[in-house]
Amino acid sequence: MEDWLTSAARARPDHPAVVAGGAAMTYAELDERATYVARRLAGQGMGAGERVRVSHPPGIAFVELVHAVPRVGAVLEPFPPGDPPEPPAGDGFGPNGGPRVAPGRDADALLRFEHDPHAVHTVIYTSGTTGEPKPVELTFANHAASAAASADALGVDPDDRWLCPLPLHHIGGLAVLIRSAINHTTAVLHERFDAERVKRTLEAGEVTLASLVPTMLVRLREAGLRSAPGLRTIALGGGPIPAGLLDWAADTGIPVTPVYGMTETCSQIAAGSPARPLRGAELRIGPGGEILVRGPMVAPGETAPDGWLHTGDLGRLDAQRRLYVEGRLKELIVTGGENVAPLEVEQVLLAHPAVGDAAVTGRPDPEWGEAITALVVPRERTDPEQLRDWCRERLEPHKVPKRIDLVDSLPRSPGGKLLKGRL
Repeated sequence: MEDWLTSAARARPDHPAVVAGGAAMTYAELDERATYVARRLAGQGMGAGERVRVSHPPGIAFVELVHAVPRVGAVLEPFPPGDPPEPPAGDGFGPNGGPRVAPGRDADALLRFEHDPHAVHTVIYTSGTTGEPKPVELTFANHAASAAASADALGVDPDDRWLCPLPLHHIGGLAVLIRSAINHTTAVLHERFDAERVKRTLEAGEVTLASLVPTMLVRLREAGLRSAPGLRTIALGGGPIPAGLLDWAADTGIPVTPVYGMTETCSQIAAGSPARPLRGAELRIGPGGEILVRGPMVAPGETAPDGWLHTGDLGRLDAQRRLYVEGRLKELIVTGGENVAPLEVEQVLLAHPAVGDAAVTGRPDPEWGEAITALVVPRERTDPEQLRDWCRERLEPHKVPKRIDLVDSLPRSPGGKLLKGRL
């Protein structure tokens, strides 16, 4: 498999590869910089199969390493900025996971511009929404298949500019960089999500695509986003979509495509509302309602002996094979002998005009086994009993929260995912 950046630099040398921090870099410039960094890595002894810890802030230096590391046959292992595990002593790397300043020997003969499709390209850690993050090994073939499937679902234009305010050490953000290189288009990076800045970017018509999680789109709605000229769609994933958010987007003229995926599927595996599997992906519902997936974008080390990735998500398929995601299997609440998916209750609460954020969990209870408990961040003055009345009107009796607590905030990851394990 040809090196993605090599192909892009040959096909579109003067086209912007990345825009970040007020600067832009063309594919020819990025290719030159990635080769320079790769030489230094090789000169410092980095080689085939070794993991290179990268913890730079989202920006051009990070992008250079994304493309340099494979050129020495090493494996990219991104971490949150400034927070990687300490590398072993003497491995030639500085305290932030990047190469030291001292130049290494000239190592052109060691550089690679062709890659084994089945070799590991990246080790990405899951977001740890329900437990400890785990490492997932993604191959060159996984990334290529994911990019092709995403392009098939969302389309590709030569002048695409894909906005990414997501963390680059998670797959949702990193996939934007890799897709852009594969498609020879432009990645627009924001160091962090800032609703006003993203709003200005969208309203100025500076991008054609964007990747956001639902909480980010909620913040844009609250910031008064009213238009996004030239925007083809927002790929919206990474968590449940609050009731009414898609209706607001449609009424405002903001194009949104809900996407479903995870680290183990190299980002997207299904798209649309309701979702349909992307090209090359297969979905089925296993025992207990668990969503099972397989396809060329699925990390080979994550499949079960039956050949399927067991996602841990609850869902169902309708007669047209469209997917409805209903929450996490391990989060299922058993109350009074009845199963309740927290997502259903959360969506009802989020539809209330006074609710800004909500999470539902089960609290041990001697009578019910588990009592449904809701944590609500109010956007305006409200009363828990009023919220329970709202739920009674919209839910079966056994799904109504036994208790609703008002809180200032909910634990979320840097990418906006709810950290259920911390509730």
